Amino acid sequence: MSEKTIPYKIYLNEQEIPKQWYNMRADMKNKPAPLLNPGTLQPMTFEDLRPVFCDELVKQELDETNAFIDIPEEIQDFYKMYRPSPLIRAYCLEKKLQTPAHIYYKFEGNNTSGSHKLNSAIAQAYYAKKQGLKGVTTETGAGQWGTALSMACSYFDLDCKVYMVKVSYEQKPFRREVMRTYGAEVTPSPSETTNVGRKILEKYPGTNGSLGCAISEAVEVATSHEGYRYVLGSVLNQVLLHQSVIGLETKTAMDKYGITPDIIIGCAGGGSNLGGLISPFMGEKLRGEKNYDFIAVEPASCPSFTRGKFAYDFCDTGMVCPLAKMYTLGSGFMPSPNHAGGLRFHGMSSTLSQLYHDGYMRAVSVEQTDVFEAAQQFARIEGILPAPESSHAIRVAIDEALKCKETGEQKTILFGLTGTGYFDMYAYQKYNDGLMTDYIPSDEELEKSFASLPKVD
Repeated sequence: MSEKTIPYKIYLNEQEIPKQWYNMRADMKNKPAPLLNPGTLQPMTFEDLRPVFCDELVKQELDETNAFIDIPEEIQDFYKMYRPSPLIRAYCLEKKLQTPAHIYYKFEGNNTSGSHKLNSAIAQAYYAKKQGLKGVTTETGAGQWGTALSMACSYFDLDCKVYMVKVSYEQKPFRREVMRTYGAEVTPSPSETTNVGRKILEKYPGTNGSLGCAISEAVEVATSHEGYRYVLGSVLNQVLLHQSVIGLETKTAMDKYGITPDIIIGCAGGGSNLGGLISPFMGEKLRGEKNYDFIAVEPASCPSFTRGKFAYDFCDTGMVCPLAKMYTLGSGFMPSPNHAGGLRFHGMSSTLSQLYHDGYMRAVSVEQTDVFEAAQQFARIEGILPAPESSHAIRVAIDEALKCKETGEQKTILFGLTGTGYFDMYAYQKYNDGLMTDYIPSDEELEKSFASLPKVD
């Protein structure tokens, strides 16, 4: 098919929105290691997880056999408010770079929450409401997940308690106010409102917080209040499942025009958008049908894949959550207060960790100033102000396109643009004023954090 017949924006119709989520684990030969009970170090069962998560979500979390899971009709109807999202050919960026590469991005910022997080937030809120719960608790880093969940809870008339990483709470007041507008109660973490928060503040006085801290507080509140459950915006298998709508739509759109990506790139913090984007393509690779070059991009300040250890670790700083086998920097790792708040988790999805460990994808880390250079370039050329998290993928997409310019190869590059950066202007201001700095943890810092990893055979 000639380039002239491929539009700038490829839209699907309502009937083409996925009616089932895709579960990558069903096609994995090496399944992710099970979550472990922190007390017994035995695999977590349905009954073990029920006090923390909604019943239906626990079933999804533990499901390793069903490749496709039906999307409830009420969630399908909600998706129609903002899905399908566009697949965009970056013609202007290609021209500016003078690259023979073809660049595509799946844009998930066309909804009120401003990011892909709504895909899972509405599903988790739906199951909480269906179970008859009063409300849910959660953590948020950059605020995208908290915003999406507060919007979803408002739709289903559920109470929503959000623990927001302290540095993001202070850097992003408008994101916080959107959550409050939707009715959420937002608390900077670590806080004095929980036992685990007080312990963390005692151990790390003056800390800017981390996603691990906020998770601990949210779980404590959920398990100590009747009628509440904890929900998470990334990392978990259930979240990657819900986010598969991104990749399923992308593949349908590309298949319509006979497009096959060579390289698929996503930013990686906990793994929700990366896992969602690559899911159907990874399924083909797992089944031996096609081969793709998958690239996970993470911040150099929090390099779970590229410098972490593949080991069992707590998912939270307070060590109250189950242990997951993942690439981790240690649950006590306190990342620098960089501006990609959603990528500051100390670990990575156990599903993606297993795929990375088995060689199905690769990972790179990038420094903050390089990321914002790419973000600014993209905004000026493509007309979308990207979120800092998404800009990690933009950085590597540009780098790969420039490699094609050097070699003359006409590769097709696909990346995920997870959301907009309009609530991140403090970060853009720092970059524009020349005040943004890079921070890379030393080997000594990481070794100190690794020393606290739980001893699991």
